[in-house]
Amino acid sequence: MQHIIDRFISYVTIDTQSDPTSESTPSTEKQWILAHKLVDELRSIGLHDVTIDENAYIMATLPANVEHEVPTIGFIAHFDTSPDFSGTNVRPQIIENYNGHDIILNEEKNIILSSSYFDDLLQYIGQTIITTDGTTLLGADDKAGITEIVTAMEHLIHNPEIKHGTIKIAFTPDEEIGRGAHKFDVEKFGAQWAYTMDGSQIGELEYENFNAASATISISGKSVHPGYAKGKMVNAVIIANKIIEDLPRHEIPEETTGREGFFHVHTLNGEIENTTIEMIIRDHDMDHFLRRKELIRAIVKKYNQAYDDCITLEIKDQYFNMKEKVEPVFHIVEIAQRAMEDIGIKPIIKPIRGGTDGSQLSFMGLPCPNIFAGGHNFHGKYEYVPVESMQKAVEVIVRICELTANR
Repeated sequence: MQHIIDRFISYVTIDTQSDPTSESTPSTEKQWILAHKLVDELRSIGLHDVTIDENAYIMATLPANVEHEVPTIGFIAHFDTSPDFSGTNVRPQIIENYNGHDIILNEEKNIILSSSYFDDLLQYIGQTIITTDGTTLLGADDKAGITEIVTAMEHLIHNPEIKHGTIKIAFTPDEEIGRGAHKFDVEKFGAQWAYTMDGSQIGELEYENFNAASATISISGKSVHPGYAKGKMVNAVIIANKIIEDLPRHEIPEETTGREGFFHVHTLNGEIENTTIEMIIRDHDMDHFLRRKELIRAIVKKYNQAYDDCITLEIKDQYFNMKEKVEPVFHIVEIAQRAMEDIGIKPIIKPIRGGTDGSQLSFMGLPCPNIFAGGHNFHGKYEYVPVESMQKAVEVIVRICELTANR
């Protein structure tokens, strides 16, 4: 256990926060620090063909130790952390033999990880939990996934009696800002399929995700002295409010679950003459997804007719539901499911209410379901990961490699 703890902490204490406003890849220079560390580590444990390209995409190979033909498979994780919360000066806390009570993250600031509010904690009584100190995120998303992949490869190298085919691994930058797969070289990677180790609680196995788009609505108004504004002023803030009110009231993130889609207005900036609405559109069902985009267009058209074409709309597709690409090769999900069952884990097969590199990679020709990495409460100060979940993820990776070689 200590080996996996030490490896994980060595990763999370390096700040790798990505930046959505940057045009470069990786989006922040500090991501290179962990990237180079990982390259050195992969070489030191004995992996072959370890490379890092000009955009910090890392790839490596574990050669097959069987003579018969086996599909080449891969495992992928990302090393950046979310821009939503600070990743600077991460100070992990290790809670051994967790007793089910509240965990004081920061006594001075009265920051508490409450087992009544975050009741998933109660699954891990008696286990070792790594938390934040309440001032940063932890980075289990997705440094837990990296830890698990490296540890699994190291285990296979040290235990050659475990038979496996050729295994490819890759670590990517900028997943948290939606660019993790943008410059991924699928042909160079050379796997028939792969798994991202980027899920949450133990047992998660996901091959469905949202279809996703962003929408930016820009409104141009006319500012006139309010005392003399009748029939002349066009208040862009008021129009923005009307547009938002026309969206389905209950189809928002805080009132939806499972496969239910939503509209999420996340940014509203403006004044009388210029106001901008930024939102995201999400739905697992493609027909529903298309109708959601059409509704936005219809609402904008309605207010353009009322206010002399003062509104512009830009909708950008972001990613699509990987189910379309995974279902034709569903045995890759079944292998992961059996691997979990073989080591005593009950698979939790459910749709991702978000995106994943695996979605984009699936549409790039690399079918890529998502497997748990073990963490909870990502992107904030309440993030934590049970060490035993990371250990089980290592076992799942190893078992997948075994099962693929024995098919």
